[in-house]
Amino acid sequence: MGTGKQHGPRAIFLDRDGVINHNIFNPATRCYESPLTEDDFHLVAGVLPALRDLYAAGYLLILVSNQPNYAKGKASLATLNAIHRKLERALLENDIRFAAFYYCLHHPQAAIPELRNCVCRKPSPYFLHKAVSDFSLDLRQSWMLGDRPTDISCGSVAGTKTILIGKYVASYDEGPLPDRRAPDLAAAAKLILAEA
Repeated sequence: MGTGKQHGPRAIFLDRDGVINHNIFNPATRCYESPLTEDDFHLVAGVLPALRDLYAAGYLLILVSNQPNYAKGKASLATLNAIHRKLERALLENDIRFAAFYYCLHHPQAAIPELRNCVCRKPSPYFLHKAVSDFSLDLRQSWMLGDRPTDISCGSVAGTKTILIGKYVASYDEGPLPDRRAPDLAAAAKLILAEA
């Protein structure tokens, strides 16, 4: 009998804003940012079938998202919770189960002093390591998907494969290079499933 190595479950770690849902234009900052209200939250086309395919392929789906709007005084905790519930409803209505949702609510320039410092804000791999502890994951067989250099750095430091999604695809020059690039989550899922 052989004694081959046992591998833990595989996961897809997903950033939220810009990957699962659209960022919104904030006139006050003149930047595209996280949704500020529940009505601002809209899923990107093709996200639900992509998530369903990854889930059906046996990957654990885990959200890892920096959400500093409360810390910055832009939104209440009630609003952040309402946005999350809207996401959960869409997932449940489509029989998609996430293993965990990890949100960092901190920011270095937080208006609330106790939310300025943390160990969990990406690019920190804190939540990926927490997921290993929670689910005995094999990070080498897992992927981190995000639309910012901090997402790619987070996954690279933790030891996952990475896919850069969206606007940085054409001109990425910060931090570790992603393993793959894709215009959206639907295309990223096809890349992952082709290599599985």
